[in-house]
Amino acid sequence: MKLPGRDYRVLDKDLGSITHVESAQVHAIRPVLQLGAGILLLVALVILAIGLTGREPGLIGIGAALVVAGWLGLAIGANDIANSLGPAVGSGAIGLTGGLALVALAEVAGAVLAGSPVTARLAEGIFDTAQLASGVQAQLVMLSALIAAAMWITIATGARLPVSTSHSIVGAIAGAGIAALGAHAVDWVSLAVIASAWVLTPLASAVLAGGILAFVQRKIRDAEDRGAAARRWVPALIGTMVGLFITYLLLLLWPGSPLWLDLLPGLGAGLLAGWATRRQVEVELAHAGDRPGMKQLFRPALLFAAVMMAFAHGAGDAGNVAGPLLVILRAAETGGAAGVPVLLLLGAGASIALGAVLFGRRLVVMVGSGITRLNPVRAFCITLATAMIVLAASGVGLPVSTTHVAVGGVFGVGFVREWLDRRQKRARMQLPAEEVRRRVLIRRSHVATISVAWLVTVPLTAGLGALCCRLVMRAAGA
Repeated sequence: MKLPGRDYRVLDKDLGSITHVESAQVHAIRPVLQLGAGILLLVALVILAIGLTGREPGLIGIGAALVVAGWLGLAIGANDIANSLGPAVGSGAIGLTGGLALVALAEVAGAVLAGSPVTARLAEGIFDTAQLASGVQAQLVMLSALIAAAMWITIATGARLPVSTSHSIVGAIAGAGIAALGAHAVDWVSLAVIASAWVLTPLASAVLAGGILAFVQRKIRDAEDRGAAARRWVPALIGTMVGLFITYLLLLLWPGSPLWLDLLPGLGAGLLAGWATRRQVEVELAHAGDRPGMKQLFRPALLFAAVMMAFAHGAGDAGNVAGPLLVILRAAETGGAAGVPVLLLLGAGASIALGAVLFGRRLVVMVGSGITRLNPVRAFCITLATAMIVLAASGVGLPVSTTHVAVGGVFGVGFVREWLDRRQKRARMQLPAEEVRRRVLIRRSHVATISVAWLVTVPLTAGLGALCCRLVMRAAGA
């Protein structure tokens, strides 16, 4: 018998799962923070050595930038691995070791194939580095931005404050650019577009995730004959996902090819995935009868959504590492113009993947008990919506926070569940007024977390970026 009030608390439980992940991240990423603190000390000593010895600052700056950028990649991979892999492992769709390997490959693929727009935006779209007097100045400005972002991420994560790598690096680049050239050199329109994306993408994720859940609820879960509905809609859903994603990959690989050449393989892959899923559904129905559990039905879909999420994360966050480095390497005239971006994106993706593999296991294990409360169907809706929104933002070069987009999806799913509950007039337990107020405050706190992250992080990292730029350029005599 269904207990009254069970669905009323769905959103609060899902937000609790997110809170559990955030708390676990602090513990799991502690070794990375310790490594980061050591790296920042090392970089400070390098900068001091530049000032004392008067050696060539450009070459030393490249080495320091590579070290700091590598640590940022490790931190990104370690911190965000639970967003994509946690639900799939928690539902039993894949084992931990296999999941880490699959996600790592998807991160690298996303960085290499789809990371260029965000990288270009961060390298060229915040301020015009061509206005700097020399290539060495450009190197030192971007090195300062990397140091400032790394400092803030280390301090904020250790203090359990909301932090986003994307917000941090955008603010740090803007601050360093202002310190070097003045406020007139910053492209304020581009910054406004990026800030607008930080507001709109969680809202878009909420709408999309809620819409996907409403579709699944109506067509499959609440169908009179769930078995027949599962045979029809689960293969169609997964086949469509696979077909569209393969078409998208082919468009990235061969941008100048005719559209039909990309659509045909995508159609074939979608039909093959639908056929394989239909067989899997038949197996589940044979064991569970005509009323199979949604958890079993959606395991394959959740696994594929996790791969899409990791790909999207690599596409969006690799630019945080590669963008500043691109300016630094171009200023040094290292390598050819055609080869550097691909190698750079590969290195950025590899550092994120390495962080996921080396430090992600602990995080995924720690959040296991909490993430399973976010059941596979809701996790699928949130993961798929987040991946689609992040990929869309990355495609137009907008660096957004994957975690904040995912939280938007949690809100969308929770509100749809409560709306469906009210519409179907299910009995709900009347909660005391104090409990209702407490739940409202919890929800407001998550909205405040997102707001504070980009309202506070950007000004603080901009200030740190400006300070670091002044100190680094003074030490280098640039």
